[in-house]
Parts: sequence; C-alpha cells; structure tokens
Amino acid sequence: MPKAKPLQDSLSYPPRLLRADRAAAYLGMSQSFFLDLVEAGMLPKPVKLRGVRSWDRWKLDAAVDAFDVEPPSRDRDRKLADEAMGITTEDD
Repeated sequence: MPKAKPLQDSLSYPPRLLRADRAAAYLGMSQSFFLDLVEAGMLPKPVKLRGVRSWDRWKLDAAVDAFDVEPPSRDRDRKLADEAMGITTEDD
C-alpha cells in the first residue's frame, strides 16, 4: 500500500479561509463581537464549503481597510454596540 503524502508542506503562509474563532483573533476581537459585526453587516458574511462556515482573510482585510479612521469616541462605540445588537434610538 503506498504511503500517504502529508497534508502540510514545509512552507509557511497564513490560511486563506478562517473559522469564526480564528477570524476574530485575526482581527483582534472576541468571537461574539466578531459575529455581532458580521450580523450587523459591518464585516463580510462567511462562505460555506460543505456546511463549514469560513471567512476569506482578504475580504476581512478589505472590510477593515474601509473602516473609518477617525479616533473612536464613547458615543461611536455605544452606537456600534447598539447597531450590532439591533437596537435603534430616536436619534437614528
């Protein structure tokens, strides 16, 4: 019986597709906050391969590149959290 080839090679490169926990870590946030931002449409939706949800690292990079670069404020942070949870106020 022929010996199976190893799945890994000796090259070092980051994975292109990331599961939710790895995608969140890649962006430096908790998995729950990452998923809230995905649900709010602020981060890309996952691709599904045979039912496995994964995020394209390049799409995550593009989404982060498109974020506002202004310094965060408490009001902005609060609004972001409210949007992620689907809360709207009269000011919106």
